[in-house]
Amino acid sequence: MYNRILIAVDGSEHSLRATDEAVKIATLTKKSFIDVILVADFSKAKNEVLHSQGKEELKISRKKKLFHVEDKLESNNLSYDVNVLHGEPGPAIIQHANEGDYDLAIIGSRGLNTLQEMVLGSVSHKVVKRVDCPVLIVK
Repeated sequence: MYNRILIAVDGSEHSLRATDEAVKIATLTKKSFIDVILVADFSKAKNEVLHSQGKEELKISRKKKLFHVEDKLESNNLSYDVNVLHGEPGPAIIQHANEGDYDLAIIGSRGLNTLQEMVLGSVSHKVVKRVDCPVLIVK
């Protein structure tokens, strides 16, 4: 069974649907643990810092992206941890997933930056190709 589940979120509708699937899978066993990761993308981080009033506002902005995810996990009494990673989303998720001992990684099929996905390829496609554990992509 899937005891250690990694879910990558970015606040998009697809990541919320991915969270729903993670909840369905995690509730199948009492020993499941979910590691939620949000990647603070370097290409967006500079813009976030410039438009925020300081570190606290930036922290609040990132917490808003996680609010619905954490709410769903808590309402289902699931054990979880939240990590904010820094870097480019694809490589950061891949490195975190491969360094952890995960039974399953879950990611939404599309994130918040659809233009970048069209030009460079989707984060979910990169994750599927390079992560060592099984990956579930949620549409």
